[in-house]
Amino acid sequence: MHAKSVARHLITTPHRQTAQAPQPTAAATVDADVTHAVTEELARLCAESVAYSRSLDPVFATDVAERLAAFTLGGGSRIRPRFLWWAMRACGGTDSHAAGALRLAAALELIQSCALVHDDVMDQSAVRRGRPSFHAQIALQFPANTSPEEAGPAPFAQSVAVLAGDLALSWADDIVAGTDLDPPVRTDILRIWRAMRTEMVAGQYLDLHGQATASRSAAQAIRTVCLKTARYTVEQPLALGAALTGTDDTTRRSLAAAGRCAGIAFQLRDDLLGVFGDPAVTGKPSGDDLRSGKATYLLALAHARARATGDTDVIDLLQACRGSAPLSGPDLASVRTALHSTGAPAHVERRIDRLARTCERHLAAARLHGPAARHLTELLGQVASPPPHDDAAGPAARRGGAR
Repeated sequence: MHAKSVARHLITTPHRQTAQAPQPTAAATVDADVTHAVTEELARLCAESVAYSRSLDPVFATDVAERLAAFTLGGGSRIRPRFLWWAMRACGGTDSHAAGALRLAAALELIQSCALVHDDVMDQSAVRRGRPSFHAQIALQFPANTSPEEAGPAPFAQSVAVLAGDLALSWADDIVAGTDLDPPVRTDILRIWRAMRTEMVAGQYLDLHGQATASRSAAQAIRTVCLKTARYTVEQPLALGAALTGTDDTTRRSLAAAGRCAGIAFQLRDDLLGVFGDPAVTGKPSGDDLRSGKATYLLALAHARARATGDTDVIDLLQACRGSAPLSGPDLASVRTALHSTGAPAHVERRIDRLARTCERHLAAARLHGPAARHLTELLGQVASPPPHDDAAGPAARRGGAR
């Protein structure tokens, strides 16, 4: 949805007091285009929240609420909602589950906006999805509050972005709280939702802690990946979809294990793309993880291998990148060559392959139904084992394009 279309929708859509969509939703209709259906529901719910924000104050609504809604609606793969939807359908979900599933899917997109807006502030990232990040948009709107001498985002822009992230989380919680569910299902959904929120924050803290302490622990890097990405992006959305149907424990455990493997593989691929990816594909500059000193599994492994072989040149080069300005083309090429010399990228590729195969084994143990089972299997496969980027794979690995 284009930003101008988003703005028109938010301005013209009346504020509704009902907690549910006005018309029943046919699950088969959503099946045909899950992304579109989720985006439509998200637009409706954002319009309600923006209308309420406008009733509080028009400046707040314009500067923060409308911008947050446009940020949420204007991009993203809707991967978490798709996991939720297809898990629900593969576990036997019908028309009676569709409205609740769409609302929870919309809430997932808003909690993702919270994570992205806050993450960009913490990483001082000026670009998100190929466009200015949220705090960068605020800085552009209020240039008088930005000093040329300041390093990183201006305090005013940072503060507004923190508020916007908090607002996104509030909207998400309100949607979940307002969803009409049977009592046993509601209890299960709220348990998963609460756990997911805390896991996301814990993972983000471990990410920051790894940067602050210059951690080179591969085990800690995987723990961070599990909390920050695997559970939040794949495992818990699957759990929410399964919980809506009250499916059996065996299927829930199998989906959880498959989702965790796929989620870890997804983040390991993302770490590779952070160094080797094409900015036109990823929407973010290559080398940001290097510059910020993120304690990724890739870098932890490269350091460990360089130490084991006594390759101080590689260690010094990776250390020199930390905290520097965006890497030039030749500098980034040198880092890529150094990483390949340790064998770390190829090792990460092999680990991704193992995780993808393990994901498949766990998924085979789940009791899934109908065509939705195939959709869910394909979606997990796309996340767990997308083709690698050429630069990341190196000459000895598989060839293909980035996700």
